[in-house]
Amino acid sequence: MTTGQTKEEAHELAAVKAATLIESLPWLKRFSGKTVVVKFGGNAMVNDDLKRAFAEDMVYLRYAGLHPVVVHGGGPQISAALKEQGIESEFRGGYRVTTTEAITVVRDVLAGEVNREIVDLVNEHGDGLAVGVFGDGGSLFTGEKKGVVVDGEHFDLGHVGDITHVDPSGVLAAIEAGRIPVVSSIAIDDAHPDQALNVNADAAAGALAIALGAAKLMMLTDVPGLYRNWPDRDSIIDLIAVDELRELLPSLESGMIPKMTACLDAVVGGVGGATIIDGRIPHSILLEVFTLRGAGTEVIPDPSRRTENQNTHAEVGRRVPESAADPGRHAARTATGAPAAGTSATTTDTAQEGHEQ
Repeated sequence: MTTGQTKEEAHELAAVKAATLIESLPWLKRFSGKTVVVKFGGNAMVNDDLKRAFAEDMVYLRYAGLHPVVVHGGGPQISAALKEQGIESEFRGGYRVTTTEAITVVRDVLAGEVNREIVDLVNEHGDGLAVGVFGDGGSLFTGEKKGVVVDGEHFDLGHVGDITHVDPSGVLAAIEAGRIPVVSSIAIDDAHPDQALNVNADAAAGALAIALGAAKLMMLTDVPGLYRNWPDRDSIIDLIAVDELRELLPSLESGMIPKMTACLDAVVGGVGGATIIDGRIPHSILLEVFTLRGAGTEVIPDPSRRTENQNTHAEVGRRVPESAADPGRHAARTATGAPAAGTSATTTDTAQEGHEQ
């Protein structure tokens, strides 16, 4: 009991905390022992508080009995490093043109800077909890070069490619050793195995989730979720089946298309579900995995999964005390969407992250 707090208030707060814990029980039963892939990106990659909250979430998942796998890009860090070395960042159709000179910087930043920082943040909670796994190491990701067509004209993107094959053995070995794999989004060029390819981090996360047979794929982004009619904020979608998403995909903002395509491909490829999550909310991963509210838009294989989620919600509802279920009594825990409401999900913001490489 804190100073100035009555015994009744302390008991009420304790009941809310207990309700929060018991709310997670059905989700723990669903995901315990399962692999979940998390694509780390957006504002969470550049905000120190959000980075630490993300690392805490990964550790929490691990000790809760899940097997988290982190996949990251590093767009802002790559741009800064290229600028520092006097290499101009050029984009075509949203993709970074990656010269032979630039691909060395890209790999160094992803493996030597971004990957290491994530591993170090996780390992603050226990030595050896996380381990770096590099996309072009041990043939984890193999790809082929790609070009892009802009206004009818074809452009060569250099060392940029699409993933054609995933060998998850290194990641599986890390999971079996009880560690959290942190994977960089870079691939080996199938035609030139001594060369690396810069690949889209969203696509890499989706491809790895399929190869691992993951129960869930989560994409951190800078918007609250998928909107049916942007910019109408009331049109945010909680659950969407693959057939409906296919119809909606062409009408989406350019920055959301690669994310939703990766989610769609993952679910079609056998992943249990894929969710776009607002990474600007601290501990949004835990909100998504363990609470009724969730933290974004989930892509599901078919509409029947809606019933499964509703049944889980009903099971939790039976367990939560009425006082604790009153939104007014635990607004601080559930009203986490407020900070995001003032941030505009513009095409420019989402497009920059959407092709993160």
